[in-house]
Amino acid sequence: MVPLSFAGHDFLALPEAALFWPAQGALLVADLHFEKASWYARFGQFLPPHDSAATLDLIEGLVARTGAKAVWSLGDSFHDADGAARLDRTTRERLAALTARLDWIWIVGNHDAGAARMPGGRRVAEAVVEGVCLRHEAMAGDPRPEISGHFHPKLRLSLRGRHVSRRCFVGSESKLILPALGALTGGLDAGHGEIRRAVGPGAMALVPVADRLLRFPLT
Repeated sequence: MVPLSFAGHDFLALPEAALFWPAQGALLVADLHFEKASWYARFGQFLPPHDSAATLDLIEGLVARTGAKAVWSLGDSFHDADGAARLDRTTRERLAALTARLDWIWIVGNHDAGAARMPGGRRVAEAVVEGVCLRHEAMAGDPRPEISGHFHPKLRLSLRGRHVSRRCFVGSESKLILPALGALTGGLDAGHGEIRRAVGPGAMALVPVADRLLRFPLT
């Protein structure tokens, strides 16, 4: 966990693509895309079928490591509106136990906007905590400090002839976009115009490593 300051608050960035807010005891995650594999399977495209369990394994591990009392999921928690209904019994029970134990907030994203119900927790369009707006997709015209997801940013570099791709945060003075945490989520280049427009001037890719936060200006 690496210190990350944003909007006057102290966070810890985790290499596993999550953010911990110690003052709130909250773990922030984005774009879990539970049941993505089962959605593709309905159309004859077969992916490894245990993506939801693998993503939940990661969340449970991060909760244990950080001691989080709350989880705030910043949208696209399920790959589609019927995703929650397709969870297998074991994964559904594990998720229900976790949402019952923690203060769990589901922020609605474009993929799960039509979901009839979520397995526990509270469902909201967005939230404001200590002056920081939590939503799924960044709003370029909103001057308030904001943490969001949606874009699945990845930093792509060429090092000594090798191409390297790694999930990253993207931040500016007032915007912070989280990487996707889901096991089967892809990624959009952090320097893509859509991301730079959403974040505004001063956009940087932020990559937490073992003992520091690497910063890469996006031009």
